Amino acid sequence: MGRIFEKRKHKIFARNAKLSKLFTRIGKEISMAVKAGGPNPDANSRLKMAIQNARGMNMPKDVVERAIKKAAGGEEADYHEVTYEGYAPGGVAIFVDAATNNVNRTVGNVRSYFSKVGGTLGTSGSLGHMFERKAEFLIDNGALQGRDLDEFEMEAIDGGADDVVRDEESVIVFAPFAGFGAMQQKLDELGVVVKSAELKRFPLVTSPADADTVRQAMKLIDMLEEDDDVNAVYHNMDITEEVEAELEKD
Repeated sequence: MGRIFEKRKHKIFARNAKLSKLFTRIGKEISMAVKAGGPNPDANSRLKMAIQNARGMNMPKDVVERAIKKAAGGEEADYHEVTYEGYAPGGVAIFVDAATNNVNRTVGNVRSYFSKVGGTLGTSGSLGHMFERKAEFLIDNGALQGRDLDEFEMEAIDGGADDVVRDEESVIVFAPFAGFGAMQQKLDELGVVVKSAELKRFPLVTSPADADTVRQAMKLIDMLEEDDDVNAVYHNMDITEEVEAELEKD
């Protein structure tokens, strides 16, 4: 019984930590959006996206409103978007998106994470050719009830989507980086409630990775993702089902 409770407790703490990190990230995004384009989401698409994401994560409304007011009043720190690129052991390409109010602190931390696992932090732009930035819109299936999904897919593609992927729980719409605003507007016109909208990086070329390589890379990715300044971490590993099965035994 004690062992079961400890497992459950660990999952609860892990979930709370993840939610806390997500709330911190959204709070920073709200601050940057307000300072860049003002506190009115109808006239600020970046802020509108941040508010959508906050709702999708069940972030309390009063917390969102407080974050907007703080940023509009100049009470919030100035955050800068920065990226870091490098290699984990085994030649795995790692791309890091961060937002920080202290660049020296962030680059020092990121460099130390790469060093701890025997990786290499590269120069800015060294991996730019290996990743493509795209817009990703996540829509719960419930938000599409009553719609013909094939028809919706065609409407999304007409609006600039590259691809529409469906599963049992959701529909994901992908669009070019430059077409983010147009795609967001198209979904608004269709009356579709978006759970989250993000700009993500996808590897243009993937590299096969064995279990040991994945383990080493994940040590680095875990450290990076635990850092409050880091928003997202991307890699180019191609992980087969066989490797996944081996890792599940750990």
